[in-house]
Amino acid sequence: MPFFDSHCHFDFAEFDADRTQLWQRAMALGVNGLLVPGIEPAQWPAAQTLSRQLPECYFALGIHPWWISKIATDPLALHFYAYQMSLLLDEDKTSNQPHCIAIGEAGLDKNIDTPIEQQLDLLDWHIDLANQFHLPLIVHSVKTHNELIAHCKKNPPLYGGVVHAFSGSYETAMQLIDMGFYLGVGGTISYDRAQKTRATFARVPLESVLLETDAPDMPLCGEQGQRNSPENLPRIAQLFAELRNESVETITASVWENTRRLFALA
Repeated sequence: MPFFDSHCHFDFAEFDADRTQLWQRAMALGVNGLLVPGIEPAQWPAAQTLSRQLPECYFALGIHPWWISKIATDPLALHFYAYQMSLLLDEDKTSNQPHCIAIGEAGLDKNIDTPIEQQLDLLDWHIDLANQFHLPLIVHSVKTHNELIAHCKKNPPLYGGVVHAFSGSYETAMQLIDMGFYLGVGGTISYDRAQKTRATFARVPLESVLLETDAPDMPLCGEQGQRNSPENLPRIAQLFAELRNESVETITASVWENTRRLFALA
């Protein structure tokens, strides 16, 4: 069964020098696809271009919480971004193989200065667009799981989504799963200090998990300060299998089906 990196910033400058060669190595290891999240409108066309250069790369359209303070967020600007998004989606749909498969990376983060009320407004904007375009939502949530759950109960993403790099309790995980979210598991489980996250992923239903690297960020234990890579996805799968005391074949097959189901992949 193939691996799919459900969250990889493969368009970042850290990969400019060797992107094609790195991707060939990753594919040789069984990684046959990845999803590049959107971070801001200026980046969206580049993500689309990358998907044309590397057909195994898919992309999403969204505004990451860290970029909210760097762009205009008045109603007119948001209307223009939504229009820009619709044009890219329409263009993508005319290709032989559409590559825009999600909205996001959207979400909430208490570690930044942007007021949480403004972040919630942008989260609503993303949810409404995901529902309009019939696409799942990629969610970034840092110290905001309670706010995320409460808000999505009021305005639910109708086509599901994934909370990427999830690091919460089992109880919180199950609330999100019950709402239709998948949980992204990555290199965090390689750290002994991440006991809560490890305990959660040892128990949650395998049918609700996606694999991710978050490359070039979120390196595995022992590789802090180094560039993370989609080449590491099989290692994450192996660590996840060991954590759950299951075979890597079982993990890979189930997660691949989860990925296909959420993102409507062939």
